[in-house]
Amino acid sequence: MSLDVVSDALVGLLPVVLFLLLLLWLDSYKLVSMRLVLAVMAGGVAAAVACYHANGWLVGRLGLDVATYSRYLGPLVEEAAKGLIVVALIRAHRVGFLVDAAIAGFSVGAGFAIVENLQYQRLLPDAGLATWIVRGFGTAIMHGGATAIFAMMGLTLQEKAERAGFAAFAPGYAFAVVLHSAFNHLGASPRAATLAVLLVLPPLMILVFQRSERAVGNWLGRGFDADTAMLESINSGRFADSPTGRYLETLRRRFRGPVVADLLCYLRLHTELALRAKGVLMMRENGFEVPIDDATRDKFAEMDYLEGSIGKTGLLALKPMLHMSHRDLWQLHMLGK
Repeated sequence: MSLDVVSDALVGLLPVVLFLLLLLWLDSYKLVSMRLVLAVMAGGVAAAVACYHANGWLVGRLGLDVATYSRYLGPLVEEAAKGLIVVALIRAHRVGFLVDAAIAGFSVGAGFAIVENLQYQRLLPDAGLATWIVRGFGTAIMHGGATAIFAMMGLTLQEKAERAGFAAFAPGYAFAVVLHSAFNHLGASPRAATLAVLLVLPPLMILVFQRSERAVGNWLGRGFDADTAMLESINSGRFADSPTGRYLETLRRRFRGPVVADLLCYLRLHTELALRAKGVLMMRENGFEVPIDDATRDKFAEMDYLEGSIGKTGLLALKPMLHMSHRDLWQLHMLGK
């Protein structure tokens, strides 16, 4: 392998990888683990391979020239393939804030772009350094940025209307497709397209990170106080006189006594683990990595047992007390559930 081939490959691949590492460095709370990043990058790789075959089949089936397909239909297929991975992460409550949505989305796009650029180099080994500058700083960053934007918009709309289902992801998908298509339309002016990507995406990412960092800090403050008050109420013996205690008392008419006791145990465990999760984030912000101890794992095991004992109806009855929004569920997964 010649030195020119190696240098071209590095120019085509390094920018998107370095940008991803920058995002991870900016994440002061370390919300996304390297293990998850590598997993979703692998998902992006798989999406790129699937799209390579799907695009080839569609071009032949529809009888379109490659330029027309890449401007109109290609973005629909490729953004859908990348987006499905993000949707799975959000629906599984593995993403909780805009900052980790951006990292997860960009990781998917990075994996996709790496495969696409390697394939491009295989087909056009003599393309020249200028082409790889465009591919590395333009196309690759565009793939990561489009999926990151899709992830952030999807998470935001999902939290605003949790019952919206997959419809919450439609605006982000449309935006990603338009961005991708607009970039491909500038194929005749690749330098202009690359410059546009570099001028728009980095400032946007920095703005998102700044706002998300403040949102995490505000959430920690409010949530820590609420969880502490709930736990103190449960442990003080005055819980029955609190609004939550009175609500739990009304459930006695709907559930057997042992189940009501399990509901209270579940509420206490949930609150303890929520406090633990917020404490872990605070420690990470200050540079300390906190391992999950055996006591915490035991609490998760007890919660799993109680979920089976309480049943779906009981968990639905508890929902007003637990405030189990998307973000609350995510913090339990962050602890290792």
